[in-house]
Amino acid sequence: MIEAPRTARLALTRRRMILGGALAGGALLVGYGVTHPMAVGGALLSGGGTDPEPSAFGSFIRIAPDGWVTVVNRQQELGQGIHAGLAALIAEELDANWDRVRVVDAHSNFRAYGPQITAGSRSIASNWEPMRIAGAAARAMFVEAAALRWQVPRAQITVRDGVVAHPASRRSAPFAELLADAARRTPPQSPALKQANDYRLIGTDRVRRKDVAPKITGAPIYTQDVAKPGMLVAMVAHSPRFGGRLARFDSTDALKVKGVVDAFAIDTGVAVVAETSWAARRGRDALRIEWDDRAAEMRSTAQIVRDYHDIAAGRTDLSPSDFATKGQDADAPLTGDVAEFTFDFPYLVHAPMEPLDCVASVDGWNVAITSGAHLPTVDQVQAARVALTIPGKVDVEVVPAGGSFGRRGLAASDYVIEAVRIARHTARRPVKLMWTREDEMTGGYYRPMSHHRIAVQVGADGLPARWRLRSVCQPLLPFGSNEQAVEGMGNSPYLASATSVDGKLYSPRFPVPVSFWRSVGHSYTAMMMEHLIDQLARRAGQDPAAYRRTLYRKARAARHLKVLDELCRRADWGCAVDVGFARGLAVHEAMGSVVGQMAEVRLDGNRPIVRRVVAIVDCGIAVSPDQIAAQIEGGIGFGLSAALYGATTLDKGIVQQTNFDTQPMLRLNEMPAVETYILPSTAPPTGVGEPGVPPIAPAVANALLALTGRPTNSLPFLKGPGASNLGPMA
Repeated sequence: MIEAPRTARLALTRRRMILGGALAGGALLVGYGVTHPMAVGGALLSGGGTDPEPSAFGSFIRIAPDGWVTVVNRQQELGQGIHAGLAALIAEELDANWDRVRVVDAHSNFRAYGPQITAGSRSIASNWEPMRIAGAAARAMFVEAAALRWQVPRAQITVRDGVVAHPASRRSAPFAELLADAARRTPPQSPALKQANDYRLIGTDRVRRKDVAPKITGAPIYTQDVAKPGMLVAMVAHSPRFGGRLARFDSTDALKVKGVVDAFAIDTGVAVVAETSWAARRGRDALRIEWDDRAAEMRSTAQIVRDYHDIAAGRTDLSPSDFATKGQDADAPLTGDVAEFTFDFPYLVHAPMEPLDCVASVDGWNVAITSGAHLPTVDQVQAARVALTIPGKVDVEVVPAGGSFGRRGLAASDYVIEAVRIARHTARRPVKLMWTREDEMTGGYYRPMSHHRIAVQVGADGLPARWRLRSVCQPLLPFGSNEQAVEGMGNSPYLASATSVDGKLYSPRFPVPVSFWRSVGHSYTAMMMEHLIDQLARRAGQDPAAYRRTLYRKARAARHLKVLDELCRRADWGCAVDVGFARGLAVHEAMGSVVGQMAEVRLDGNRPIVRRVVAIVDCGIAVSPDQIAAQIEGGIGFGLSAALYGATTLDKGIVQQTNFDTQPMLRLNEMPAVETYILPSTAPPTGVGEPGVPPIAPAVANALLALTGRPTNSLPFLKGPGASNLGPMA
């Protein structure tokens, strides 16, 4: 059991370490061959960056003549500290000296790294085998080099902390001495990997972030910090309504602003290009624009909610799709003891610390982009399309981002495309596109609004016997299914033991643009399933933990049961709590991990005050326990902030929350003390960056239910002064 102290851990701004010093010629390049169905035609996707061309096994590892091991990180560093965990995968199998391991970020290079996509909390899971194999292959090359030099059997060679040794003859050599010989060895295709009980680095507190010192000194570089010779700054005036189009504009006054170079129309609005960001902003403010709103979203939030309710009730001609449907006559009317629930969830903005930005230049067929990109491979393809070139002519330099939570990971690559469109107009001068906080909060791509109606036929034992679920949610993508809208529902263990499930999903399309938001559909499906289970437990006169335990056993949900039992033990479930406080719990599976949380809550008027949260995590092998704790605790802060305050609302199509004055965020004094406990496991690692978010809202709602007897049927908990969203007494 790996424990974190009972103190609040608040997420800091994550920045990556800028590594100085070029690798000398002759460095050993070892990696794992990228094999992926999309790799056909990969040469067209190989960017023009400075990353080394792949050897037979790729380019994940560089070992310099001075013995330093550099791990090439193909994932995006968004503040989650992924670089340390990925480096540990290689360093463990290589048996490198952890104090002499550093990390560099990869440019876009499909041939070397395959699809570069940081999403779904998959960074460690997707690299678990490739990077360990890369490390083991490199280690085998050093072992073979030493065995040949010393004329001893390879089985007698050991490697530890970057030193290769033959204990029997007391000979040893650091990586640097053997580098030239090792570079001539052929790496094995399938090197032997360590067993979990042989790990010396993975799963220990030694695996900590390597970018703390540079952050303290302010050394890391964001896109905001990038400065290139002759660079211009651009801002774009967008329609205040989604779907609005530019009718006409007058740039006369804008061009009078000192420092403004040009103003011109692009697909998404009017771009103003200037020598400085201040001039660009003043120039944009001076534009006179007329918008065409004929195809724009003109409804207010209240009307959209009413429309969603009509859709769920079948009062429109929109056809649903089935999900999680099972059993004979699943659509037959429910009978007997039926419990009904409704839930409403708002649009949610991402609001990362760093607003959107991108540096781009276009020189003939060549495009250069610097961006904190979630999906550099996608951005590479989209930029090529807009610049009328091929992806192999587009270099995406991936720098750290000051947060994202999904906003920088759009298939549409919206802000990247904007930057490239503008760069095509600027006569080969690089352009830095900057979005202000107001642009970012009103410019679209939110977690979608959704409405859900759930009815449960309860059996004589008080347990769910039949389910009917109706969900309404905009699809995240313009193609394919809308499965993200109901993830966490269809595979819920609470449905597993039911005789029938009738689940239908309606997927309306509106001009309001939506996208992936941290934990995606789980961010609200956990609230629904975990909160209604507590209400069903109350109806049955049972303890919520005992009620879940019965359901988990019936569903054979062993991981859920183990997490629940540990949560009850760690959270003092069933013991007395201070007067005025109540406890609520929730257990939810997301991104392959099962997370349970207990919240201790009191009410100050209508305001929930959360003083303590206990989190139990089953995420497979804990590669970096300290960083796992940080991500779970950061996810709790993120999820609690959204649960208390998060809502993006429209008034006649115009977003009302324009900055942090109108969209509050969780403050330091509101962050509860968090205890994180990681269950030991030898299973492959699963997601961590997002699974900490979903359980906090239902844990708080269940504590409020225990306090007041009133359920919560919508979020956020706080809708304004004196407002409450608590339902009638249960």
